[in-house]
Amino acid sequence: MQDPQKIRNVAIIAHIDHGKTTLLDSLLKQTNLFGAHEELPERMLDSYDQEKERGITIFAKHTSFNYNDIKINLIDTPGHADFAGEVERILGMVSSVLLLVDAKEGPMPQTRFVLSKSLEIGLKPIVILNKIDRPGSDPDRVLDETFDLFTELGATDEQLDFRYIYASGLNGYATHHINDPQKDMKPLLDLIVNEVPPPPGELSLPFLMQVATTFYNDFVGRQACGRILQGKVKKKEEVACVDRKGHSKNYRITKIEGHLGLKQIELEEAGTGDIVVLSGIPEVMIGDTLCDKDHIKQLPPIKLEEPTVSIDISINSSPFVGRDGAHVTMNKIRDRLSQEQRANISLKFSNPSQEVVRVAGRGELHLAVLIETMRREHIELSLGKPQVVRKQVDGEWCEPIQRAHVEVPEGCSGAIIEEFARRKGEMQHLETNEFGITKLEYLIPTRGLIGLRNKFLTLTRGQGILTALFHSFERDKGVIPGRARGVLISDRAGKANAYASFTLQDRGILFVAPGDDVYEGMIVGEHTKENDLIVNITKGKKLTNVRAAGSDENLLLSPPRQFTLEEAIDYIDDDELVEVTPHHIRMRKKYLTENERKRNR
Repeated sequence: MQDPQKIRNVAIIAHIDHGKTTLLDSLLKQTNLFGAHEELPERMLDSYDQEKERGITIFAKHTSFNYNDIKINLIDTPGHADFAGEVERILGMVSSVLLLVDAKEGPMPQTRFVLSKSLEIGLKPIVILNKIDRPGSDPDRVLDETFDLFTELGATDEQLDFRYIYASGLNGYATHHINDPQKDMKPLLDLIVNEVPPPPGELSLPFLMQVATTFYNDFVGRQACGRILQGKVKKKEEVACVDRKGHSKNYRITKIEGHLGLKQIELEEAGTGDIVVLSGIPEVMIGDTLCDKDHIKQLPPIKLEEPTVSIDISINSSPFVGRDGAHVTMNKIRDRLSQEQRANISLKFSNPSQEVVRVAGRGELHLAVLIETMRREHIELSLGKPQVVRKQVDGEWCEPIQRAHVEVPEGCSGAIIEEFARRKGEMQHLETNEFGITKLEYLIPTRGLIGLRNKFLTLTRGQGILTALFHSFERDKGVIPGRARGVLISDRAGKANAYASFTLQDRGILFVAPGDDVYEGMIVGEHTKENDLIVNITKGKKLTNVRAAGSDENLLLSPPRQFTLEEAIDYIDDDELVEVTPHHIRMRKKYLTENERKRNR
């Protein structure tokens, strides 16, 4: 068991893509945790499949290593605003944070959010100006901007006197001054040891811990992770678990695990300051208090920001149900969502009807990660159009407003300003720098952001950056125009035909390729006009026994537009659904009447 005075608990927080996980890679490689024969992947802590595919951190990751005689526990936190619930839980486990800021981009929206949370609970951050080797970096300007952000967020005099260091996580070095020799990460490690206070709490007091994260293991069941606030715990010892309602129940600890590098190691006992994973408490929930059975105590619940976007999940009712997935019933969907509810308190669940489960989260990506996980578990389901979560303030219904930060080439700024104005965005700031990059800041309803990201990529030709963070609940901003164009809807089941696809190309953009299976009511393309159009995409060319030279056209087809899950959720209208199966993402109309079919033929 480690002496609490020789433990340092610290989290790394930053905006998305500012280099947290890459910096951690360099720290782990330079602390002699791995043998010379071991082949180490990039972004070692991003072990979840979707994290590797998306290139972002979704779940907080724990690691630790020894530096001299000090044990340093490091937690890598998500950088995307949709997963801010993970950050809020983690901050209660650490004594300080490493605030990573890109030396070129400077503080971004998520930087503001995570920093404000850190300052609120009294932490004194260490600022790391990362990517100083990047062309165009300006660490002096970024340091000034970071100090201004501290001031704006109401930092105390002690917090304003923060320590800072320059670094390149990719090249594996840190320096106290910009012109110092660029060797290794030792200056950063020394700074952590000297500036991060040891965890508070006494070993001699009764055991006390709050659960910040939960896991599930097939062999030992539910596991609770958190920092021991005081006292110590031993394997096979009985402890009390106090839930949110104050009810207490005793359990026997069957396993204690700590972290070392990328591995979990089994411990016989752990004490104050240790971040551990405890097994043997099958009903434990995030926020529960674990304490000595003779000294029952309940800690305040973990508070999280409220969700802003919800989506309705129901069974897959299309004609293709059961073709891909193994689980297609509502009971299976409810069981899986119930399991998620126990592990992820930043998602909220409700049941507006027997056929629908409503899931509310921080944004479309937050919800899409859950749905993508479910489809990989061979579950089929249908999704409705995302809706904002409204709230009553002083007796009046209000909607969530986001603070959007936009960076675009100067030539694209006019189109972006026009699009944000159409979506009820209120400009707060506009600035164009010497590199021809225009920075815009908007307050915009969350409704206005739904479906905007695809349009944003088109308007900026893929060169823009759009990030948004929850700002407040305000009065309804009025009607926001929906999708400008209608869709092409298949009027029958069959396989998409090359000839029919060729003739329909002039009517719009197709979403299916020749040979793809389609069914009645399935959306097969986007119409060039604002109305929906019912089409026969299975129709083949009429054949005759008369052949003439040059009578057959060369069928040149444009590639069909492929949708990711988030793009499909953004794209659909109120009367449409997204059909999600393990191998396909399709869109369809909720209904298609006989009169509509006759009228459109």
